[in-house]
Amino acid sequence: MANVVLKLTEEQIQQLLSKINADTTNLPKGSRARAKYQGTTIHIYNSDKVMFQGTQAEAVSQQLLGNAVQTSKAPLKKKKTTIINSSDYPFNTSNCIGSDEAGSGDYFGPLTVCAAYVSKEHVEVLKTLGVDDSKKLSDDKIVELAKQLVTFLPYSLQTLDNKRYNEQKQLGWSQVKMKAVLHNHAIENVVDRIEAQNFPLDYIVIDQFAVRGVYQNYALTAMPYPDKTCFETKGESKSLAIAAASILSRYAFVKHMEHMGKKINQTIPKGASQTVDLFAARLIDQYGTETLDSISKADFKNRDKALDLYRKKQLNN
Repeated sequence: MANVVLKLTEEQIQQLLSKINADTTNLPKGSRARAKYQGTTIHIYNSDKVMFQGTQAEAVSQQLLGNAVQTSKAPLKKKKTTIINSSDYPFNTSNCIGSDEAGSGDYFGPLTVCAAYVSKEHVEVLKTLGVDDSKKLSDDKIVELAKQLVTFLPYSLQTLDNKRYNEQKQLGWSQVKMKAVLHNHAIENVVDRIEAQNFPLDYIVIDQFAVRGVYQNYALTAMPYPDKTCFETKGESKSLAIAAASILSRYAFVKHMEHMGKKINQTIPKGASQTVDLFAARLIDQYGTETLDSISKADFKNRDKALDLYRKKQLNN
């Protein structure tokens, strides 16, 4: 399936809408409108980007937009990307499932893992959209990109909330084991989905958090296609499939943090810094340790630091 992604002006979008019978209801988040035109699916996003999907995507975009296709494509081709396309890493010229996680280094919030399938045809689309390592992107950009990616990439998202995380810790599970189980389950789901649609698969690439033997030992279930599976450090810079998975997993983490923050009417800090310790100490003072543990990873040293800060405050009062 061919894909064409364009950045249009509002005037160009209005001209496009006047030529197609667009649906503006029941849309995925981030979408403004979508339509089917001569066998081609057209997605119009709130970011003013438009995607044409189908075997005749190029021809249909030319037919509907004419010269606008060329004028809109030119700036996008010049856009720089930090993704490495070295011949040492063939993932961006292949049909690839990438897997990555978010929240593993954050005291507050869940552990989220995503696996995403990126076909050879989707590689240029992801580059045009600006897909990159989620650690380099703002939360707003993460949200914008994720809302676009979910409209066309096969993916599976796994979320281990704080209650379950702390329960597994008490059972003796390490974080590495939790991640291995979540990654493998997400990958299994995506493999099932692409096999059901007869999509080709060349590689499965995991952003490495453990060596292969440890991963296999912890995963509980067999690795799908172990002969096609690679483990890569700094995988986001080597594989757009991992970069896409990192964005979707980070998006899930960010939205979960926002949801938890609304419950206590406060913005919960990310990471594991001294700012996090101070915030946790205030939560203990306001709500007690039970509430703190319900939205945090109780095995982190931040918990002990927060308790020390809280006790010192009590002694000084």
